[in-house]
Amino acid sequence: MSTGTEKLVSVGTIRAAAARIAGVAVRTPLVRAPFAGLAGRGTGKEIWLKAESLQPIGSFKLRGAANRILQLTADEIARGVITYSSGNHAQGVAYAAREVGAKAVIVMPANAPAIKRAATLALGAEVVDVGNASSERLAVSDELVRRFGYVTIPPYDDEAVIAGQATCGLEIVEDVPDVDLVLAPVSGGGLLSGVAAAVRQLAPSALVVGVEPELAGDAAESFRSGKIVTWGADLTTRTIADGLRTQSVGVRNFAHIQAFVDRIITVTEAEIRAAMRAIVATTRLVPEPSGAVTTAALLFHAHELPPYRKAVAVVSGGNVAPEMLAEILLERN
Repeated sequence: MSTGTEKLVSVGTIRAAAARIAGVAVRTPLVRAPFAGLAGRGTGKEIWLKAESLQPIGSFKLRGAANRILQLTADEIARGVITYSSGNHAQGVAYAAREVGAKAVIVMPANAPAIKRAATLALGAEVVDVGNASSERLAVSDELVRRFGYVTIPPYDDEAVIAGQATCGLEIVEDVPDVDLVLAPVSGGGLLSGVAAAVRQLAPSALVVGVEPELAGDAAESFRSGKIVTWGADLTTRTIADGLRTQSVGVRNFAHIQAFVDRIITVTEAEIRAAMRAIVATTRLVPEPSGAVTTAALLFHAHELPPYRKAVAVVSGGNVAPEMLAEILLERN
């Protein structure tokens, strides 16, 4: 639970993170998205998608993992690292650990997408399978740390991880200095808290909106109530957006969200699927369901968004199973 005293990442810390991870993570492009009726000629509005799906691991998670791991001491690298993840953070830790020569152990839920599990193994990580609850992943990770001395790389509730994810927001403001609306997915809160910290400190007039599936709407409920709310795994695992199934936001993340985020809205499963089709058709980017929630908010929840002229929606990842993508693309609108 937030104590109200959590340290918020500064612009200086974010810029230092950007310099540190430059050789590992890439600066992703903004892709213009003239969605029919929303942006383009005659609307007075411009929409860009921040293509984090083009990171080497197909997800923004590399930013935070790299910023944390690249600050490890030689002794910590020798001990190896561990994390708990359903897939994208797992790949980020495995990739960054390989860069510094550290062993990587990943505690992964049984329902993690096969494509993400296979990619994690291909990066040289050791995978430990557990049940579906995020609380179970954490408990097993803690036990392995006690037994083997691994260094934990948290998926979101960590200052270095938040600063790493914040580099995504830094790039947005550098590329569109007069942006007035930024949308980011929210689960544990690493991406949203980092992006919001960067955007609001560098472009104070811009607003930041978090988006999550209504079937895993714990962050929206937490934001409304002013305190961290936990949803059971039986609820959060219902959504197709497997990267957004975390049961509660992190303490540090919530402090940043309270300080910098304007609102959090939820979208339906049908809206997520329709947004995936719209992204592919309009930009040729390939989003995973978690990466499409921000576009779903733009397409179907305009009444809940503040007025804007220039908006950026973060497409957080593109690690979607080919069969799922094919199924969704072939659905009738």
